[in-house]
Amino acid sequence: MVLAMSGSPLIARRRRWTASPRTDLALALVLGVVCLQSALGEGGLKQPGWAVVLLVELSVLPLALRRSRPFAVLATTLAAAIAGDLWFSGFLLPGPVIALYTVAAHCERRVALGAGAATAVALVVPAVAGRGVSSAGFAVVMYAAFTVAWALGDNLRTRRAYLAEVQARSERLDRDREERARRAVAAERARIARELHDVISHNVSVMVVQAAAGGDVFERHPERAREALSSIESIGREALVELRRLLGVVSPDEVDGDAGLSPQPGLARLPELLEQVGAGGLRVALTVEGRPRDLPAGVDLSAFRIVQEALTNTLKHARASRAEVSVRYTDSDIEVEVLDDGAGGGASGGGGGRGIVGMRERAALVGGELSAGPRGVGGFGVRARMPLERPPV
Repeated sequence: MVLAMSGSPLIARRRRWTASPRTDLALALVLGVVCLQSALGEGGLKQPGWAVVLLVELSVLPLALRRSRPFAVLATTLAAAIAGDLWFSGFLLPGPVIALYTVAAHCERRVALGAGAATAVALVVPAVAGRGVSSAGFAVVMYAAFTVAWALGDNLRTRRAYLAEVQARSERLDRDREERARRAVAAERARIARELHDVISHNVSVMVVQAAAGGDVFERHPERAREALSSIESIGREALVELRRLLGVVSPDEVDGDAGLSPQPGLARLPELLEQVGAGGLRVALTVEGRPRDLPAGVDLSAFRIVQEALTNTLKHARASRAEVSVRYTDSDIEVEVLDDGAGGGASGGGGGRGIVGMRERAALVGGELSAGPRGVGGFGVRARMPLERPPV
């Protein structure tokens, strides 16, 4: 709450005003007028008048520079107050007290302690002289005022240092959180890029085989050659789309040698995945709506990986006993949904939302969108929708 309030424009303007040199100048002028009244006796200004006025004003007017010259201001105001007490029996407390408060508030504690000790020693002069400080009670009050001023200033300095450290720590945590999120996104994109690389390699290999087959039958079976050319065109367009996606996410400095050589999975392998998850103790029900069809390789892979990631995190982190997987085919897109009855944290992966980051990146890579969060009836839900239409090549 303290940090949030410190960002308020109204409070910021108020702090600029209270820390402004104009504030110190106004304080010094007001005290100069008020303290001058103490130099007036029953018959008017005590004599010699110029010396009295000089000492009174020297005890308060230097406060205008109290933030920039705290030690000089303390020495000047304290010396003027002691001289005024010896000259016309009037010890002027406000100036030296505020100056000592400023030293304690803006200087290191070791230095402020030295200034406080020196002030205490200097105050022995008016206490012993017995002029303005004519009673033991007033001497006690005088020392108490300086002690309280030093304590208040030291407390302000300590609190200011604490708040500065809290703010600096908060900024460091924000930077660390952003860096972790950036690394998670970069790592997930690199992983997706490697998988898409495998998809493209497969498509190009098929194109090569089709081209070779078309060449063999070009003279004897031209209709089969045309089929091969049509297949090459279709696969080539698909490879170009996947290549564009690959170039959008790949980063040359993020290389992992464990790319894997096995074929990339798709929704056709969902039963195998659910069997593996069931062996881990999570009961999973699969529902398929609409007419299943062949999907673009990138969409098929992303849908499978989203379901796999959601179920894996549910099994590891959600403490769920049951999950439901739904696959919906429509004319324009495919939707996958994973719902569980766990504690509501399944998709986070226990790593600051990294599981959600990865799934969202996979959906966005193929032009889709993903939402994830706690369910109103309990548990956690992950929903992804990915279009089937391909952009023109």
